[in-house]
Amino acid sequence: MNNKWLNYGGLILIAVVWGANFGISRLAMDSFHPIVFSFLRFGLAVPFFFLILKLTEGSVAIPWRIVPRLALIGLIGITLLEITVMYSIKYTTLANASLLNVAPWPIFAALFAPLFMKETITMRLIVGGGISIVGVCFVILGGDEGFSLSSENMLGNAMAFGVSIIGPLFNLSSMSLMKKYSALRVSTWTIAFGSLFMLPLTFGSWGQTKWSALNAGHYLSIGYNVLICTVLAFVLWNACMFKVGATRSNFFRYAVPAAAVVAGYLMFDEKIALLQMCGAGCMAAGLIWISIERKKRTEPALPSSNTGGQMI
Repeated sequence: MNNKWLNYGGLILIAVVWGANFGISRLAMDSFHPIVFSFLRFGLAVPFFFLILKLTEGSVAIPWRIVPRLALIGLIGITLLEITVMYSIKYTTLANASLLNVAPWPIFAALFAPLFMKETITMRLIVGGGISIVGVCFVILGGDEGFSLSSENMLGNAMAFGVSIIGPLFNLSSMSLMKKYSALRVSTWTIAFGSLFMLPLTFGSWGQTKWSALNAGHYLSIGYNVLICTVLAFVLWNACMFKVGATRSNFFRYAVPAAAVVAGYLMFDEKIALLQMCGAGCMAAGLIWISIERKKRTEPALPSSNTGGQMI
């Protein structure tokens, strides 16, 4: 992917995939325990990642010296992040969780980026990002739930806000490794370690899943989560993010709530308010404004899989 518009298109595509998954996962939650469903999503994806890595790059090995780093990224970015997302939705409203999770994420990515990557914040990025933030707030607040500061939602609000801090750190730490290793290799091992750490948390939860109630729709939702939302999405997002830059690419996450609203309309007959449509227009304008900026630096090439060193 050398063409910037293909990279931007890839980011939008994955944002739509993740947004649609809100509706698909909601259908599955009637029968699955949330932690079990999260583990199945990532655990079942691991063999596919290793198979694709072996077929495309000829090996699956990584140097021993980066194992602790990848394990830590997997623990924080997969295990901790996914569980925090899950329980933030449980302990607050969907509107609160969406707003506090999505809106601050690119801001923290921009603040943390200098610690990991040589990225600059331009005026176009500030203006486009600001317009997008307004748009995503309209999309979320325009729904029936609105935003609530009730004391019963404070724990979930804090967890949702924590997601917007953990997520950028996960993205940026992964990007720094992509200077030497491919996005596929980094994604494969990160998700493998994250799934391994998530497994003990499922103990005691398997019996709470209504296995006898599972139908074709539930199995299709698992397939969508494993193959599309995880295998395809993680590799494509990381590859595009490496090309576009963490700060700029994370603003494209604002397409997730818009896609979730459309999914709610199509799957659950939820209404789309005028304010939400205006918000989607603002968000699209901001992202387009960000996209047409010309980058002054030369884009780095994706590294080869042969990095040397002792491997596992």
